[in-house]
Amino acid sequence: MTFGRLERGGQAAPISEINVTPLVDVLLVLVVILLVTAPLLASALRLDLPQAAGTRPADAPRFLSVSIDAQGQRFVNDQPATAAQLSERLAQAARDNPDVELRLRADQSVPYGRVAEVMGAAQQAGLARIAFVAEPVKP
Repeated sequence: MTFGRLERGGQAAPISEINVTPLVDVLLVLVVILLVTAPLLASALRLDLPQAAGTRPADAPRFLSVSIDAQGQRFVNDQPATAAQLSERLAQAARDNPDVELRLRADQSVPYGRVAEVMGAAQQAGLARIAFVAEPVKP
Protein backbone atom coordinates (compact mmCIF):
# COMPACT_ATOMS: atom_id res chain seq x y z
CA MET A 1 0.00 0.00 0.00
CA THR A 2 1.52 3.19 -1.05
CA PHE A 3 0.72 6.61 0.11
CA GLY A 4 0.71 9.44 -2.27
CA ARG A 5 2.30 12.78 -1.55
CA LEU A 6 0.20 15.85 -1.23
CA GLU A 7 1.33 18.16 -3.90
CA ARG A 8 1.48 21.85 -3.26
CA GLY A 9 1.11 24.24 -6.03
CA GLY A 10 4.19 26.34 -5.34
CA GLN A 11 5.58 28.31 -2.41
CA ALA A 12 3.12 29.77 0.12
CA ALA A 13 3.23 33.56 0.34
CA PRO A 14 4.05 35.05 3.77
CA ILE A 15 1.19 36.62 5.72
CA SER A 16 1.67 40.36 5.80
CA GLU A 17 -1.43 41.31 7.80
CA ILE A 18 -1.29 42.84 11.26
CA ASN A 19 -2.67 40.79 14.14
CA VAL A 20 -5.28 43.15 15.64
CA THR A 21 -6.41 40.91 18.49
CA PRO A 22 -4.02 42.43 21.10
CA LEU A 23 -4.95 45.92 19.94
CA VAL A 24 -8.65 45.20 20.36
CA ASP A 25 -8.02 43.74 23.84
CA VAL A 26 -6.19 46.86 24.98
CA LEU A 27 -8.85 49.16 23.57
CA LEU A 28 -11.63 47.23 25.30
CA VAL A 29 -9.82 47.51 28.63
CA LEU A 30 -9.43 51.27 28.13
CA VAL A 31 -13.13 51.62 27.28
CA VAL A 32 -14.08 49.75 30.46
CA ILE A 33 -11.81 52.00 32.54
CA LEU A 34 -13.34 55.07 30.93
CA LEU A 35 -16.87 53.83 31.61
CA VAL A 36 -16.07 53.19 35.27
CA THR A 37 -14.25 56.47 35.97
CA ALA A 38 -16.39 58.91 33.96
CA PRO A 39 -19.28 59.03 36.48
CA LEU A 40 -16.82 59.64 39.31
CA LEU A 41 -15.40 62.71 37.60
CA ALA A 42 -18.77 64.38 37.10
CA SER A 43 -20.23 63.81 40.58
CA ALA A 44 -19.34 67.23 42.06
CA LEU A 45 -22.20 69.02 43.80
CA ARG A 46 -22.56 72.77 43.47
CA LEU A 47 -23.72 74.26 46.76
CA ASP A 48 -24.32 77.85 47.72
CA LEU A 49 -23.26 77.80 51.38
CA PRO A 50 -24.38 80.53 53.80
CA GLN A 51 -21.78 83.00 55.02
CA ALA A 52 -21.36 83.53 58.76
CA ALA A 53 -19.86 86.76 60.04
CA GLY A 54 -18.62 85.41 63.39
CA THR A 55 -16.31 82.74 62.09
CA ARG A 56 -12.86 82.91 60.59
CA PRO A 57 -11.27 80.36 58.32
CA ALA A 58 -9.12 77.75 59.98
CA ASP A 59 -5.47 78.57 59.56
CA ALA A 60 -2.89 75.96 58.78
CA PRO A 61 -1.34 74.69 62.01
CA ARG A 62 1.48 77.00 62.94
CA PHE A 63 4.80 75.82 64.20
CA LEU A 64 7.76 77.32 65.98
CA SER A 65 11.20 76.06 64.98
CA VAL A 66 13.84 75.77 67.70
CA SER A 67 17.36 74.62 66.80
CA ILE A 68 20.40 73.85 68.93
CA ASP A 69 23.76 73.84 67.15
CA ALA A 70 26.92 71.93 68.10
CA GLN A 71 28.12 74.75 70.40
CA GLY A 72 24.82 74.73 72.33
CA GLN A 73 23.56 78.01 70.85
CA ARG A 74 19.77 78.18 70.63
CA PHE A 75 17.94 79.50 67.57
CA VAL A 76 14.25 80.39 67.32
CA ASN A 77 13.10 80.43 63.68
CA ASP A 78 16.79 80.60 62.67
CA GLN A 79 17.41 83.69 64.86
CA PRO A 80 19.87 83.38 67.81
CA ALA A 81 18.24 83.53 71.22
CA THR A 82 19.36 83.30 74.84
CA ALA A 83 17.59 81.07 77.35
CA ALA A 84 15.45 83.99 78.59
CA GLN A 85 14.55 85.04 75.04
CA LEU A 86 13.69 81.45 74.18
CA SER A 87 11.34 81.16 77.17
CA GLU A 88 9.67 84.47 76.28
CA ARG A 89 9.18 83.51 72.64
CA LEU A 90 7.76 80.12 73.62
CA ALA A 91 5.34 81.78 76.06
CA GLN A 92 4.32 84.35 73.44
CA ALA A 93 3.71 81.61 70.86
CA ALA A 94 1.57 79.66 73.36
CA ARG A 95 -0.48 82.79 74.14
CA ASP A 96 -1.01 83.58 70.46
CA ASN A 97 -2.04 80.07 69.44
CA PRO A 98 -2.45 77.25 71.97
CA ASP A 99 -2.20 74.64 69.20
CA VAL A 100 1.23 75.77 68.01
CA GLU A 101 3.70 72.95 67.44
CA LEU A 102 7.33 73.13 68.53
CA ARG A 103 9.71 71.66 65.95
CA LEU A 104 12.95 70.89 67.73
CA ARG A 105 16.20 70.26 65.86
CA ALA A 106 19.45 69.54 67.64
CA ASP A 107 22.95 68.65 66.52
CA GLN A 108 23.97 65.10 67.40
CA SER A 109 26.86 66.35 69.54
CA VAL A 110 24.55 68.40 71.81
CA PRO A 111 24.17 66.85 75.26
CA TYR A 112 20.67 65.59 76.01
CA GLY A 113 20.48 67.90 79.02
CA ARG A 114 20.41 70.94 76.72
CA VAL A 115 17.58 69.39 74.69
CA ALA A 116 15.70 68.56 77.91
CA GLU A 117 16.04 72.21 79.02
CA VAL A 118 14.34 73.39 75.82
CA MET A 119 11.60 70.77 76.21
CA GLY A 120 11.05 71.84 79.82
CA ALA A 121 10.82 75.50 78.79
CA ALA A 122 8.27 74.56 76.14
CA GLN A 123 6.15 72.66 78.65
CA GLN A 124 6.32 75.53 81.14
CA ALA A 125 5.19 77.91 78.39
CA GLY A 126 2.16 75.68 77.74
CA LEU A 127 3.20 74.00 74.51
CA ALA A 128 2.10 70.40 74.47
CA ARG A 129 3.04 69.40 70.94
CA ILE A 130 6.75 68.87 70.38
CA ALA A 131 8.08 67.28 67.19
CA PHE A 132 11.68 66.25 66.64
CA VAL A 133 12.91 67.06 63.14
CA ALA A 134 15.76 64.98 61.76
CA GLU A 135 17.54 67.44 59.50
CA PRO A 136 20.89 69.17 59.91
CA VAL A 137 21.07 72.35 61.91
CA LYS A 138 22.21 75.34 59.85
CA PRO A 139 25.37 76.99 61.18
